[in-house]
Amino acid sequence: MGGIKKINIKRTLRKLKRVKTWQLILILIPLLFIEATIMRFDHIQMTELKKDVIVADEEGDDEKIYNSLQKLKQYVFSHTVINVVEKNGVQNISFGSGPIYLEHQYQRKASEALAAAEAQAGTDENPNGNVFAAAMGVCKPLAIQNGWAWNSQGYLDCMTGEIAKYPTTETLQDTYVANLPSTALFRYDFSSPIWTPTLSGFVMILCAIVIIAIIFRALLWCVLRLALVFLRN
Repeated sequence: MGGIKKINIKRTLRKLKRVKTWQLILILIPLLFIEATIMRFDHIQMTELKKDVIVADEEGDDEKIYNSLQKLKQYVFSHTVINVVEKNGVQNISFGSGPIYLEHQYQRKASEALAAAEAQAGTDENPNGNVFAAAMGVCKPLAIQNGWAWNSQGYLDCMTGEIAKYPTTETLQDTYVANLPSTALFRYDFSSPIWTPTLSGFVMILCAIVIIAIIFRALLWCVLRLALVFLRN
């Protein structure tokens, strides 16, 4: 019985020898290169679509911003896009577009909110006069001195602080703060699936099959060699 097992194990080992491990590795190397090339092209295409969003934001065309965001979203959702994202000085690999900030659109919306607050202050029957203008008289020189943008946190804190000094402007201060849009509304980050039914996805499957075959072949070889050793004893 032991002799039959030895013969079967030796036959299996001979079959394994027909396909060499180095042959599988030679197949794997070009597959990995092809996969890396395709994923590189996908990343470049994603970057171009991301640039379109930024250009549309700079131009101030809301419809163009929306359309470019939709194109980017659809592309990222239908492709496996690997991206390097820096957070707190640490670079991390993620699947997706990475964060996109519509800085100019936010500035436009914030400016509109500030103008609305100024108009409200101008018609306000406050005994102290136009408190918004008075606050700007204090905060504008500080903004120039400190390099604050009109929608920066330093400038906004200065304005709300000055407005709060007037005892009859609680409603104006609340309206002023409430009307400022949240920056979260102007931040986008589209996530990409790990696998998609694209050329990259199918090459990825082929790479996985070859890698599994190499690992399985190595494990099976070790098990059969150990089995022969035990049968000899």
